[in-house]
Amino acid sequence: MGQRRHREQGRHPDARAEAGAVDASTPRGSAIEVFLAFLKLGLISFGGPVAHLGYFRTEFVQRRAWLDDKSYSDLVALCQFLPGPASSQVGIALGLGRAGWPGGLCAWAGFTLPSAIALVLFGLGVSRWDALAQSGAVHGLKVAAVAIVAQAVWGMGRTLCPDRLRAGIAIVAALLVLAVPSAMGQVGAIVAGAIAGRCAVHAGRVPSTEDRDRGVRKSMGAALLLLLALLLVVLPVLAAATRSPALAVIASFYQSGALVFGGGHVVLPLLQASVVPGGLVTNDAFLAGYGAAQAVPGPLFTFAAYLGTVMNGALGGWEGGLALLVAIFVPGFLVVAGALPFWESLRRRDGIRRAMAGINAAVVGVLAAALYDPVWTSAIHSRADFGVALGAFGLLVVGRRSPVLVVALSATAGWLLAR
Repeated sequence: MGQRRHREQGRHPDARAEAGAVDASTPRGSAIEVFLAFLKLGLISFGGPVAHLGYFRTEFVQRRAWLDDKSYSDLVALCQFLPGPASSQVGIALGLGRAGWPGGLCAWAGFTLPSAIALVLFGLGVSRWDALAQSGAVHGLKVAAVAIVAQAVWGMGRTLCPDRLRAGIAIVAALLVLAVPSAMGQVGAIVAGAIAGRCAVHAGRVPSTEDRDRGVRKSMGAALLLLLALLLVVLPVLAAATRSPALAVIASFYQSGALVFGGGHVVLPLLQASVVPGGLVTNDAFLAGYGAAQAVPGPLFTFAAYLGTVMNGALGGWEGGLALLVAIFVPGFLVVAGALPFWESLRRRDGIRRAMAGINAAVVGVLAAALYDPVWTSAIHSRADFGVALGAFGLLVVGRRSPVLVVALSATAGWLLAR
Protein backbone atom coordinates (compact mmCIF):
# COMPACT_ATOMS: atom_id res chain seq x y z
CA MET A 1 0.00 0.00 0.00
CA GLY A 2 2.82 2.35 0.97
CA GLN A 3 4.76 1.49 -2.17
CA ARG A 4 1.73 2.24 -4.38
CA ARG A 5 1.22 5.60 -2.61
CA HIS A 6 4.89 6.39 -3.13
CA ARG A 7 4.63 5.58 -6.85
CA GLU A 8 1.57 7.83 -7.17
CA GLN A 9 3.29 10.68 -5.34
CA GLY A 10 6.39 10.29 -7.45
CA ARG A 11 4.55 10.35 -10.78
CA HIS A 12 5.83 13.00 -13.14
CA PRO A 13 3.61 16.17 -13.16
CA ASP A 14 3.09 15.89 -16.90
CA ALA A 15 1.80 12.35 -16.50
CA ARG A 16 -0.64 13.51 -13.82
CA ALA A 17 -1.82 16.31 -16.07
CA GLU A 18 -2.30 13.90 -18.95
CA ALA A 19 -4.31 11.53 -16.74
CA GLY A 20 -6.43 14.44 -15.56
CA ALA A 21 -7.09 15.49 -19.14
CA VAL A 22 -8.31 12.04 -20.10
CA ASP A 23 -10.67 12.00 -17.13
CA ALA A 24 -11.67 15.64 -17.51
CA SER A 25 -15.29 14.65 -17.93
CA THR A 26 -15.62 13.55 -14.30
CA PRO A 27 -18.07 15.99 -12.67
CA ARG A 28 -16.09 18.40 -10.46
CA GLY A 29 -17.93 21.71 -10.64
CA SER A 30 -21.28 23.22 -9.79
CA ALA A 31 -24.34 23.68 -11.97
CA ILE A 32 -24.38 27.41 -11.12
CA GLU A 33 -20.82 27.75 -12.36
CA VAL A 34 -21.79 26.05 -15.62
CA PHE A 35 -24.91 28.20 -16.05
CA LEU A 36 -23.06 31.48 -15.55
CA ALA A 37 -20.25 30.48 -17.92
CA PHE A 38 -22.68 29.55 -20.69
CA LEU A 39 -24.95 32.53 -20.01
CA LYS A 40 -22.02 34.82 -20.79
CA LEU A 41 -21.43 32.97 -24.05
CA GLY A 42 -25.15 33.01 -24.86
CA LEU A 43 -25.04 36.81 -24.71
CA ILE A 44 -21.99 37.32 -26.95
CA SER A 45 -21.75 34.27 -29.27
CA PHE A 46 -22.66 35.74 -32.64
CA GLY A 47 -21.64 34.19 -35.95
CA GLY A 48 -23.21 30.73 -36.12
CA PRO A 49 -22.12 27.22 -35.04
CA VAL A 50 -18.51 27.42 -36.21
CA ALA A 51 -17.99 30.66 -34.33
CA HIS A 52 -19.70 29.16 -31.26
CA LEU A 53 -17.20 26.31 -31.23
CA GLY A 54 -14.38 28.85 -31.29
CA TYR A 55 -15.88 30.69 -28.33
CA PHE A 56 -16.23 27.39 -26.45
CA ARG A 57 -12.60 26.43 -27.05
CA THR A 58 -11.34 29.81 -25.84
CA GLU A 59 -13.51 29.70 -22.73
CA PHE A 60 -13.32 26.07 -21.64
CA VAL A 61 -10.02 24.80 -23.03
CA GLN A 62 -7.78 27.85 -22.83
CA ARG A 63 -9.24 30.00 -20.05
CA ARG A 64 -10.98 27.62 -17.66
CA ALA A 65 -9.05 24.41 -18.54
CA TRP A 66 -12.08 22.17 -18.07
CA LEU A 67 -10.60 19.78 -20.63
CA ASP A 68 -7.70 19.53 -23.07
CA ASP A 69 -7.65 20.20 -26.80
CA LYS A 70 -7.84 16.53 -27.79
CA SER A 71 -10.85 15.86 -25.57
CA TYR A 72 -12.54 18.96 -26.96
CA SER A 73 -11.87 17.99 -30.58
CA ASP A 74 -13.33 14.53 -29.89
CA LEU A 75 -16.53 16.14 -28.55
CA VAL A 76 -16.76 18.38 -31.61
CA ALA A 77 -16.31 15.36 -33.90
CA LEU A 78 -19.10 13.50 -32.10
CA CYS A 79 -21.55 16.40 -32.32
CA GLN A 80 -20.80 17.03 -36.00
CA PHE A 81 -21.59 13.36 -36.60
CA LEU A 82 -24.94 13.42 -34.77
CA PRO A 83 -28.24 15.02 -35.81
CA GLY A 84 -29.19 18.19 -34.01
CA PRO A 85 -27.65 21.59 -33.22
CA ALA A 86 -23.93 20.80 -33.06
CA SER A 87 -22.73 23.77 -31.00
CA SER A 88 -25.52 23.34 -28.43
CA GLN A 89 -24.72 19.64 -28.17
CA VAL A 90 -21.04 20.39 -27.54
CA GLY A 91 -22.17 22.74 -24.77
CA ILE A 92 -24.46 20.10 -23.27
CA ALA A 93 -21.62 17.56 -23.30
CA LEU A 94 -19.28 20.06 -21.62
CA GLY A 95 -21.90 20.73 -18.94
CA LEU A 96 -22.42 17.00 -18.38
CA GLY A 97 -18.70 16.50 -17.97
CA ARG A 98 -18.35 19.40 -15.56
CA ALA A 99 -21.38 19.03 -13.26
CA GLY A 100 -23.34 15.95 -14.31
CA TRP A 101 -26.97 16.09 -15.44
CA PRO A 102 -27.71 19.45 -13.76
CA GLY A 103 -24.64 20.82 -15.53
CA GLY A 104 -25.89 19.63 -18.92
CA LEU A 105 -29.26 21.31 -18.38
CA CYS A 106 -27.67 24.52 -17.12
CA ALA A 107 -25.28 24.65 -20.08
CA TRP A 108 -28.22 24.40 -22.48
CA ALA A 109 -30.30 26.96 -20.57
CA GLY A 110 -27.50 29.51 -20.24
CA PHE A 111 -26.51 29.33 -23.91
CA THR A 112 -30.08 29.25 -25.25
CA LEU A 113 -32.18 31.64 -23.15
CA PRO A 114 -30.75 35.01 -24.33
CA SER A 115 -31.59 34.44 -28.00
CA ALA A 116 -34.85 32.65 -27.18
CA ILE A 117 -36.07 35.58 -25.08
CA ALA A 118 -35.09 38.08 -27.77
CA LEU A 119 -36.98 36.14 -30.45
CA VAL A 120 -40.06 35.68 -28.25
CA LEU A 121 -40.16 39.46 -27.73
CA PHE A 122 -39.83 40.02 -31.48
CA GLY A 123 -42.60 37.47 -32.06
CA LEU A 124 -44.89 39.25 -29.59
CA GLY A 125 -44.28 42.49 -31.51
CA VAL A 126 -45.12 40.85 -34.84
CA SER A 127 -48.28 39.30 -33.36
CA ARG A 128 -49.50 42.51 -31.74
CA TRP A 129 -48.77 44.96 -34.55
CA ASP A 130 -49.77 43.54 -37.91
CA ALA A 131 -48.13 46.42 -39.74
CA LEU A 132 -44.74 45.34 -38.37
CA ALA A 133 -44.78 42.12 -40.41
CA GLN A 134 -45.52 44.13 -43.57
CA SER A 135 -42.99 46.90 -42.96
CA GLY A 136 -40.05 47.63 -45.22
CA ALA A 137 -37.58 46.79 -42.45
CA VAL A 138 -39.08 43.32 -42.00
CA HIS A 139 -39.02 42.81 -45.77
CA GLY A 140 -35.32 43.63 -45.55
CA LEU A 141 -34.96 40.82 -43.00
CA LYS A 142 -36.51 38.42 -45.51
CA VAL A 143 -34.08 39.58 -48.20
CA ALA A 144 -31.21 39.06 -45.74
CA ALA A 145 -32.43 35.48 -45.26
CA VAL A 146 -31.86 34.89 -49.00
CA ALA A 147 -28.20 35.92 -48.69
CA ILE A 148 -27.65 33.96 -45.48
CA VAL A 149 -29.16 30.72 -46.79
CA ALA A 150 -27.24 31.15 -50.06
CA GLN A 151 -24.03 31.51 -48.07
CA ALA A 152 -24.88 28.34 -46.15
CA VAL A 153 -25.50 26.41 -49.39
CA TRP A 154 -22.26 27.75 -50.88
CA GLY A 155 -20.09 26.92 -47.86
CA MET A 156 -21.66 23.55 -47.09
CA GLY A 157 -21.54 22.53 -50.75
CA ARG A 158 -17.81 23.17 -50.97
CA THR A 159 -17.15 21.20 -47.78
CA LEU A 160 -19.68 18.37 -47.98
CA CYS A 161 -19.81 17.78 -51.75
CA PRO A 162 -16.11 17.56 -52.69
CA ASP A 163 -16.61 15.10 -55.59
CA ARG A 164 -19.05 14.40 -58.41
CA LEU A 165 -20.82 11.60 -56.56
CA ARG A 166 -21.74 13.70 -53.55
CA ALA A 167 -22.60 16.68 -55.74
CA GLY A 168 -24.95 14.34 -57.61
CA ILE A 169 -26.53 13.20 -54.34
CA ALA A 170 -27.15 16.86 -53.45
CA ILE A 171 -28.76 17.59 -56.82
CA VAL A 172 -31.03 14.53 -56.63
CA ALA A 173 -32.02 15.47 -53.07
CA ALA A 174 -32.92 19.00 -54.19
CA LEU A 175 -35.01 17.67 -57.08
CA LEU A 176 -36.82 15.25 -54.76
CA VAL A 177 -37.67 18.02 -52.30
CA LEU A 178 -38.91 20.29 -55.09
CA ALA A 179 -41.03 17.44 -56.49
CA VAL A 180 -42.46 16.52 -53.06
CA PRO A 181 -42.69 19.86 -51.19
CA SER A 182 -43.40 18.51 -47.73
CA ALA A 183 -41.64 17.18 -44.67
CA MET A 184 -41.99 13.69 -46.16
CA GLY A 185 -39.99 14.75 -49.23
CA GLN A 186 -37.24 16.21 -47.07
CA VAL A 187 -36.96 13.17 -44.82
CA GLY A 188 -37.03 10.93 -47.91
CA ALA A 189 -34.16 12.90 -49.45
CA ILE A 190 -32.07 12.44 -46.31
CA VAL A 191 -32.81 8.71 -46.15
CA ALA A 192 -31.96 8.34 -49.84
CA GLY A 193 -28.71 10.19 -49.24
CA ALA A 194 -27.81 7.78 -46.43
CA ILE A 195 -28.47 4.76 -48.67
CA ALA A 196 -26.49 6.23 -51.57
CA GLY A 197 -23.61 7.12 -49.29
CA ARG A 198 -23.57 3.70 -47.67
CA CYS A 199 -23.43 2.00 -51.07
CA ALA A 200 -21.14 4.28 -53.07
CA VAL A 201 -19.16 6.83 -51.03
CA HIS A 202 -15.64 5.97 -49.89
CA ALA A 203 -14.75 7.39 -46.47
CA GLY A 204 -11.26 7.73 -45.03
CA ARG A 205 -10.01 5.85 -42.02
CA VAL A 206 -10.49 7.28 -38.54
CA PRO A 207 -7.27 7.18 -36.50
CA SER A 208 -7.26 5.02 -33.39
CA THR A 209 -7.59 6.94 -30.12
CA GLU A 210 -7.98 5.92 -26.49
CA ASP A 211 -11.51 5.57 -25.15
CA ARG A 212 -12.62 8.33 -22.78
CA ASP A 213 -15.14 8.22 -19.96
CA ARG A 214 -17.58 11.05 -20.66
CA GLY A 215 -19.53 10.68 -17.42
CA VAL A 216 -22.45 8.68 -18.91
CA ARG A 217 -22.72 4.91 -18.45
CA LYS A 218 -23.54 2.71 -21.45
CA SER A 219 -26.74 1.47 -19.81
CA MET A 220 -27.95 5.06 -19.36
CA GLY A 221 -26.87 5.93 -22.89
CA ALA A 222 -28.85 3.02 -24.31
CA ALA A 223 -31.92 4.06 -22.31
CA LEU A 224 -31.71 7.63 -23.63
CA LEU A 225 -31.39 6.49 -27.24
CA LEU A 226 -34.36 4.18 -26.76
CA LEU A 227 -36.38 7.08 -25.33
CA LEU A 228 -35.39 9.20 -28.34
CA ALA A 229 -36.70 6.54 -30.75
CA LEU A 230 -39.87 5.90 -28.74
CA LEU A 231 -40.81 9.59 -28.72
CA LEU A 232 -40.29 9.74 -32.49
CA VAL A 233 -42.97 7.06 -32.85
CA VAL A 234 -45.27 7.79 -29.90
CA LEU A 235 -45.73 11.56 -30.32
CA PRO A 236 -47.17 11.41 -33.87
CA VAL A 237 -49.37 8.46 -32.90
CA LEU A 238 -50.74 10.31 -29.88
CA ALA A 239 -51.31 13.43 -31.96
CA ALA A 240 -53.29 11.42 -34.52
CA ALA A 241 -55.25 9.53 -31.88
CA THR A 242 -56.22 12.64 -29.91
CA ARG A 243 -56.54 14.91 -32.95
CA SER A 244 -54.72 17.56 -30.96
CA PRO A 245 -53.26 20.34 -33.16
CA ALA A 246 -50.89 21.41 -30.38
CA LEU A 247 -49.53 17.89 -29.93
CA ALA A 248 -49.19 17.51 -33.69
CA VAL A 249 -47.01 20.64 -33.89
CA ILE A 250 -44.92 19.52 -30.91
CA ALA A 251 -44.42 16.12 -32.58
CA SER A 252 -43.39 17.83 -35.82
CA PHE A 253 -40.83 20.07 -34.07
CA TYR A 254 -39.48 17.09 -32.14
CA GLN A 255 -39.07 15.22 -35.43
CA SER A 256 -37.28 18.21 -36.96
CA GLY A 257 -34.85 18.35 -34.05
CA ALA A 258 -34.19 14.63 -34.31
CA LEU A 259 -33.61 14.46 -38.08
CA VAL A 260 -31.60 17.59 -38.87
CA PHE A 261 -28.02 17.01 -39.99
CA GLY A 262 -25.71 19.84 -41.01
CA GLY A 263 -26.51 22.70 -38.66
CA GLY A 264 -29.25 25.15 -37.84
CA HIS A 265 -29.88 26.38 -41.39
CA VAL A 266 -31.01 22.92 -42.46
CA VAL A 267 -33.91 23.03 -40.00
CA LEU A 268 -35.46 25.85 -42.05
CA PRO A 269 -37.24 23.69 -44.68
CA LEU A 270 -38.46 21.18 -42.09
CA LEU A 271 -40.02 23.88 -39.93
CA GLN A 272 -41.45 25.71 -42.92
CA ALA A 273 -43.17 22.53 -44.07
CA SER A 274 -44.55 22.04 -40.54
CA VAL A 275 -46.15 25.44 -39.97
CA VAL A 276 -46.67 27.41 -43.20
CA PRO A 277 -48.77 25.12 -45.47
CA GLY A 278 -51.35 24.58 -42.72
CA GLY A 279 -51.66 28.30 -42.01
CA LEU A 280 -50.23 28.16 -38.49
CA VAL A 281 -47.68 30.81 -39.42
CA THR A 282 -47.79 33.06 -42.48
CA ASN A 283 -44.86 32.81 -44.86
CA ASP A 284 -44.07 36.52 -44.38
CA ALA A 285 -43.92 36.12 -40.60
CA PHE A 286 -41.85 32.94 -40.98
CA LEU A 287 -39.17 34.59 -43.10
CA ALA A 288 -39.15 37.77 -41.02
CA GLY A 289 -38.42 35.69 -37.92
CA TYR A 290 -35.74 33.72 -39.73
CA GLY A 291 -34.03 36.96 -40.69
CA ALA A 292 -34.29 38.25 -37.12
CA ALA A 293 -32.80 35.00 -35.82
CA GLN A 294 -29.57 35.87 -37.64
CA ALA A 295 -29.21 39.06 -35.60
CA VAL A 296 -29.19 37.45 -32.14
CA PRO A 297 -26.42 35.42 -30.46
CA GLY A 298 -26.70 31.75 -29.60
CA PRO A 299 -28.11 28.76 -31.50
CA LEU A 300 -30.32 29.19 -34.58
CA PHE A 301 -32.69 26.51 -33.24
CA THR A 302 -34.16 29.21 -30.96
CA PHE A 303 -36.08 30.23 -34.08
CA ALA A 304 -38.60 27.67 -32.77
CA ALA A 305 -39.38 30.00 -29.86
CA TYR A 306 -40.33 32.74 -32.30
CA LEU A 307 -42.55 30.39 -34.33
CA GLY A 308 -44.39 29.25 -31.24
CA THR A 309 -44.96 32.86 -30.21
CA VAL A 310 -46.51 33.98 -33.54
CA MET A 311 -48.39 30.74 -34.19
CA ASN A 312 -52.14 30.71 -34.71
CA GLY A 313 -54.31 28.08 -33.07
CA ALA A 314 -53.73 26.00 -29.96
CA LEU A 315 -50.18 27.23 -29.44
CA GLY A 316 -49.22 30.89 -29.40
CA GLY A 317 -47.72 33.54 -27.17
CA TRP A 318 -44.69 33.03 -24.97
CA GLU A 319 -46.08 29.73 -23.67
CA GLY A 320 -46.17 28.28 -27.18
CA GLY A 321 -42.69 29.62 -27.79
CA LEU A 322 -41.38 27.84 -24.70
CA ALA A 323 -43.14 24.57 -25.62
CA LEU A 324 -41.68 24.47 -29.14
CA LEU A 325 -38.25 25.56 -27.92
CA VAL A 326 -38.14 22.53 -25.61
CA ALA A 327 -39.62 20.24 -28.26
CA ILE A 328 -36.92 21.01 -30.83
CA PHE A 329 -34.00 20.77 -28.40
CA VAL A 330 -34.97 17.59 -26.50
CA PRO A 331 -33.83 15.20 -29.29
CA GLY A 332 -30.41 16.85 -29.48
CA PHE A 333 -30.01 16.49 -25.71
CA LEU A 334 -31.05 12.83 -25.75
CA VAL A 335 -28.91 11.85 -28.71
CA VAL A 336 -25.68 13.49 -27.53
CA ALA A 337 -26.00 12.16 -23.96
CA GLY A 338 -26.98 8.73 -25.27
CA ALA A 339 -24.19 8.55 -27.84
CA LEU A 340 -21.34 9.69 -25.58
CA PRO A 341 -20.47 6.26 -24.16
CA PHE A 342 -20.65 4.58 -27.59
CA TRP A 343 -18.88 7.19 -29.71
CA GLU A 344 -15.36 5.77 -29.79
CA SER A 345 -16.43 2.44 -31.28
CA LEU A 346 -19.20 3.85 -33.49
CA ARG A 347 -17.04 6.42 -35.27
CA ARG A 348 -14.67 3.72 -36.54
CA ARG A 349 -17.36 1.81 -38.45
CA ASP A 350 -16.85 2.27 -42.16
CA GLY A 351 -20.53 1.87 -43.08
CA ILE A 352 -21.62 4.54 -40.61
CA ARG A 353 -19.11 7.05 -41.97
CA ARG A 354 -20.13 6.36 -45.59
CA ALA A 355 -23.82 6.80 -44.74
CA MET A 356 -23.04 10.07 -42.96
CA ALA A 357 -21.15 11.36 -46.00
CA GLY A 358 -24.25 10.70 -48.11
CA ILE A 359 -26.53 12.36 -45.55
CA ASN A 360 -24.32 15.45 -45.43
CA ALA A 361 -24.45 15.74 -49.22
CA ALA A 362 -28.23 15.30 -49.20
CA VAL A 363 -28.78 18.09 -46.68
CA VAL A 364 -26.96 20.47 -49.04
CA GLY A 365 -29.59 19.63 -51.66
CA VAL A 366 -32.43 20.04 -49.15
CA LEU A 367 -31.14 23.48 -48.21
CA ALA A 368 -30.65 24.44 -51.87
CA ALA A 369 -34.30 23.59 -52.56
CA ALA A 370 -35.33 25.73 -49.57
CA LEU A 371 -33.24 28.60 -50.94
CA TYR A 372 -35.56 28.68 -53.95
CA ASP A 373 -38.85 27.94 -52.20
CA PRO A 374 -39.81 29.51 -49.82
CA VAL A 375 -36.85 31.86 -49.25
CA TRP A 376 -36.29 33.31 -52.74
CA THR A 377 -39.89 33.20 -53.98
CA SER A 378 -41.16 35.04 -50.90
CA ALA A 379 -38.49 37.73 -50.62
CA ILE A 380 -37.29 38.70 -54.10
CA HIS A 381 -40.01 40.67 -55.93
CA SER A 382 -38.02 43.33 -57.75
CA ARG A 383 -34.63 44.28 -59.09
CA ALA A 384 -34.04 46.31 -55.94
CA ASP A 385 -34.69 43.24 -53.78
CA PHE A 386 -32.23 41.22 -55.86
CA GLY A 387 -29.66 44.01 -55.57
CA VAL A 388 -29.95 44.08 -51.78
CA ALA A 389 -29.69 40.28 -51.59
CA LEU A 390 -26.66 40.25 -53.90
CA GLY A 391 -24.95 42.96 -51.88
CA ALA A 392 -25.65 41.10 -48.64
CA PHE A 393 -24.27 37.87 -50.13
CA GLY A 394 -21.12 39.71 -51.20
CA LEU A 395 -20.62 41.14 -47.73
CA LEU A 396 -20.98 37.68 -46.19
CA VAL A 397 -18.91 35.62 -48.63
CA VAL A 398 -16.38 38.08 -50.08
CA GLY A 399 -16.23 40.73 -47.38
CA ARG A 400 -16.63 38.17 -44.56
CA ARG A 401 -18.69 40.60 -42.53
CA SER A 402 -20.70 39.61 -39.49
CA PRO A 403 -24.23 38.34 -40.16
CA VAL A 404 -25.42 40.84 -37.54
CA LEU A 405 -24.08 43.74 -39.61
CA VAL A 406 -25.50 42.28 -42.84
CA VAL A 407 -28.95 41.81 -41.28
CA ALA A 408 -28.95 45.36 -39.93
CA LEU A 409 -27.93 46.81 -43.30
CA SER A 410 -30.55 44.72 -45.14
CA ALA A 411 -33.30 45.85 -42.76
CA THR A 412 -32.23 49.46 -43.24
CA ALA A 413 -32.19 49.05 -47.03
CA GLY A 414 -35.67 47.53 -46.95
CA TRP A 415 -36.97 50.42 -44.86
CA LEU A 416 -35.46 53.00 -47.20
CA LEU A 417 -36.80 51.28 -50.35
CA ALA A 418 -40.32 51.17 -48.87
CA ARG A 419 -40.44 54.93 -48.26
